Amino acid sequence: MAPHAIPDVRKSVVVAASPDVCFRAFTERLSDWWPPTHVLLTTPRVGLAMEPRVGGRYHEWDAEGREAVWGRVLEWEPSRLLRLTWRVDGAFRPLPDDERASEIEVTFTPEPGGGTRVELAHTRLDRLGDSDGERIFKALDGPSPGETLARFAEAV
Repeated sequence: MAPHAIPDVRKSVVVAASPDVCFRAFTERLSDWWPPTHVLLTTPRVGLAMEPRVGGRYHEWDAEGREAVWGRVLEWEPSRLLRLTWRVDGAFRPLPDDERASEIEVTFTPEPGGGTRVELAHTRLDRLGDSDGERIFKALDGPSPGETLARFAEAV
């Protein structure tokens, strides 16, 4: 039996900066805004980075050089769109590859009065299966902007 559709989780925030500045902050300054509780390593994280291209990884590493890959870049359109896989299961443990990974889509849209609307959509949760997908949905669903985008807005 195929998994049932699990709704996307969508959050947004308006940031007082251009789409270009927002995109660069999101992709180049992960350590400035990434929630400190969002860790896949079992040891303390010392670094977090995103490779700036389609197929690039975004990953963390510890002092011993151990890495955990959060996912891969699926779309890279500077100042406009970023789409990533998210290799996290329903217990917030790492998935080994993108086969069951859900996706994250981040759009950067200029606001008429200035600034940028940054929308983060967590999609394709059904790829995790019913139980894990529902668990992730319940953990992420809530009022906007949520912890991640609130931290991002503060960092920009």
